[in-house]
Amino acid sequence: MTVSVAPLGERDADMDAPQAPHNLGIIRLIDMIFPGDTNHHGTLFGGTALAHMDKIAFLAASRHGRATFVTAASERIDFTAPAHEGELVEAAAQVVRVGRSSIHVEVTLTAEALLSGDRRLCTRGLFTLVAVKEPGTRLPLPPLGPAPVQEHHRLMMVDMVFPPQANHYGTLFGGDALRMLGKAAFIAATRHARSVMVMAASERIDFRSPVRVGEMIELNAHVATTGRTSVRVQVELWAEALLTGARRRAASAEFVMVAVGPDGRPCPLSQ
Repeated sequence: MTVSVAPLGERDADMDAPQAPHNLGIIRLIDMIFPGDTNHHGTLFGGTALAHMDKIAFLAASRHGRATFVTAASERIDFTAPAHEGELVEAAAQVVRVGRSSIHVEVTLTAEALLSGDRRLCTRGLFTLVAVKEPGTRLPLPPLGPAPVQEHHRLMMVDMVFPPQANHYGTLFGGDALRMLGKAAFIAATRHARSVMVMAASERIDFRSPVRVGEMIELNAHVATTGRTSVRVQVELWAEALLTGARRRAASAEFVMVAVGPDGRPCPLSQ
């Protein structure tokens, strides 16, 4: 559905003082493609791809504007290549234009083969999101500043906590937090070794703070040490309140991931 959007740069009489420019750069949502995500051809459902793209566009807009956003429109989205079962799919979003109450977010969806590292662009789109005028909404939105330097030596990926992932206290289930930590460790280890990796051990897991429904999760993972057949991956899970930007480290973990061959036994790392 498309709704009318106020022209970019429109200024109203009740405008607040301009906010300082800033730019949080590119944020990424990375997931595995499992059988339940695919059609009868073994490729990712178009609707699932669009859901990933809309979610990451929302998170990018929310981090920039620190307001409640809704998707107002998206430009034509062409699917140029399929993403196959067993591959990684990465949705990357970057704010490219900011108006008084609207934000344009460019989103790309890229598939990645786990063992070879081959990547191909599946689709891209431009999403327009509009800030909902609420008592705490500050308008105009902050202008776009220079892009920050991105860290490439570690995996950084985001997600969001929804009610089905929460317990009766309205906070993230510990099991879902462990799943997110383990997924980040698997992706970081696989990208490092380009081998079939399995979890051999979780050395230590510390839960420091609950994560509430509606908060964004940022997972930071990096390979700390490399052995003959295994790697040790350290992962941190950060919670971020979308409206205030307040961040806290909610959990940390260390995993041992082992490369295995066709027989399921440990084998030397491919690199």
